[in-house]
Amino acid sequence: MISLGGATAKIHLATEPIDLRRGYSGLYTLVEQQFGAEPQSGNLWVFTNRRRNLLKIFWWDDGGMCVLGKRLHEGTFQSWPQPGQKTVVLTAAELQLLFSGLDLAKLRPRRWVRRVPSASAAPMSTDAAAAL
Repeated sequence: MISLGGATAKIHLATEPIDLRRGYSGLYTLVEQQFGAEPQSGNLWVFTNRRRNLLKIFWWDDGGMCVLGKRLHEGTFQSWPQPGQKTVVLTAAELQLLFSGLDLAKLRPRRWVRRVPSASAAPMSTDAAAAL
């Protein structure tokens, strides 16, 4: 099974596009030099190209470096943040939506309400029914 970092891993989305011809060593060096971070921390680093139709995720697993890539068949990754900060931190759910090709800017979180049945509508237990 593939594990994308651990439970405490942060997901860093690079705001500026890079040359995605970089492989393991190139991405390792980029994380070290451009972001001043430790590549072996277990955090995930997400990169795109200038056309925003390619995506690479880089992270360090227990056994070594891992790179996962995706090229969209058509269209682009729409919701890429504007350069200003070097990186933006994402949640695991946001990364999954982004990797699926959905536009994060247009998605709104839904407010889920779970209705609790009222006491009068709850079925009676057999002990309570026997007591009557």
